[in-house]
Amino acid sequence: MPDLSALSPEARRWFWAGVVVALYALFCLVIALREAWRGQRARRAAEALSQGVGEPVLVAYASQTGFAEELATATAKALSDAGAPVTLKDLSAVTPNDLTGRALFVVSTTGEGDAPDPARAFIRDVMKADLDLSALRYGVLALGDSSYAHYCAFGRSLDAWLAGRGAQALFDRVEVDDADPAALRHWQGQLATLTGVTDARHWTQPTYDPWTLAERTLLNPGSPGGEAWHVRLTPPKGATWQAGDILEIGPRNDPAQVAALVAALGLPTEAADTLAGLRLPPHDGDLAPLRGLSLEALAQRLTPLPHREYSIASLPADGGVELIVRLMSGPDGALGLGSGWLCRHAPIGAAIKARVRVNRSFHAPETTRPLILIGSGTGLAGLRAHLKARAAAGVRWNWLVFGERTAAHDYFHRAELEAWQASGLLDRLDLAFSRDQAERVYVQHRLRENSDVLRRWVANGAAIYVCGALEGMSREVHSALVEILGAEGLERLTDEGRYRRDVY
Repeated sequence: MPDLSALSPEARRWFWAGVVVALYALFCLVIALREAWRGQRARRAAEALSQGVGEPVLVAYASQTGFAEELATATAKALSDAGAPVTLKDLSAVTPNDLTGRALFVVSTTGEGDAPDPARAFIRDVMKADLDLSALRYGVLALGDSSYAHYCAFGRSLDAWLAGRGAQALFDRVEVDDADPAALRHWQGQLATLTGVTDARHWTQPTYDPWTLAERTLLNPGSPGGEAWHVRLTPPKGATWQAGDILEIGPRNDPAQVAALVAALGLPTEAADTLAGLRLPPHDGDLAPLRGLSLEALAQRLTPLPHREYSIASLPADGGVELIVRLMSGPDGALGLGSGWLCRHAPIGAAIKARVRVNRSFHAPETTRPLILIGSGTGLAGLRAHLKARAAAGVRWNWLVFGERTAAHDYFHRAELEAWQASGLLDRLDLAFSRDQAERVYVQHRLRENSDVLRRWVANGAAIYVCGALEGMSREVHSALVEILGAEGLERLTDEGRYRRDVY
């Protein structure tokens, strides 16, 4: 280290400015090398898939949270392992020229019947074109959740469009309700018919490792809304993630309900561990058909509890996964499966079955790009992880628009957000507390109030990331962005990967 004491104050300032520039250049080089390595790995994977012989197969996916992409990747690998040359593509990259020969589509539906955001370009540029697809033979794996009114809507509409353009179905559309393993095995059976390989191993449910519930803190005591909890889980060795990723958990039932069922059926107490992970019969339901069954037979009769997903609010450097969880309850007062387990039933120190799911569609933009983060309620979680990543990288030019009910009770992580604003990490912090005035104010109102600023940020290359509820906040924010930027402008941002959503 040179002796700086002999330098004038101005020379010292220039010296330290040079150090900062050099460190930033080194950081950018590391990022560039990492992205180059990832690109090279992706190219090698694509080349490996395409090495088969015989008639090629296109596997296209439209994914909002990464699950459809996972299944499409598994589908492509199964076909490749059977010897078929495979091309794996995001649906947004599929062109009319790709729609010939054989194609398999793995597509999800978000919210009440919406297509995933990455599918917008395909819908606009391909599905609205007058195409003759009589040379195409296809299959559709439609992912959805039957608790929503428009179950598997995008998969069904894609199937209808393909058939309407003359394409021939290789088999009936396969619909998967909340990752139902039986439906996934049926899809594998259809793949076996295509490839002639009938002895492939069944895909299994994702492996959930034991994480430890380290702490939970109520974020909004006295709130007029539902409870929101900051939950921290200590990961198993080797677990990693990045901003934008999702934590899946395998929930467990209320121990009191499990114990009551064990007693009612006269089962041994050790049966509670098995029943904790299964859908229990209604508390006022008829238990007669279940009496006298062995534990094994009972487990076959009752289906496993579905997983639950939460946006991750922290980075690996924080030492654990942090979540912001809204405690949900049904009309009968029963607590939500995931939120009830994390916020009420699981004791501190308990093992929580969980796994990180990569969510590439919500990963960070380039560090040189300005970032506009918009969300409300527990949607702050995914945005917080991005801000932490930007802080770690020393990247400024960030704008957060956050909304909740009241500033007094629902200003989640207030000290942290205001510290980021004071340090300059947040260039702008616009808040919308809907219940703090007679007229309700939401995040979309803040966007409209600052429409000129938003247009300037976008003109300077900003990306827009939205996290939170699909119904209400996300739809209203989308409408406001269409008003401010124009429908074509927002479509262009989507195509460029500069408008991304993690909505639920």
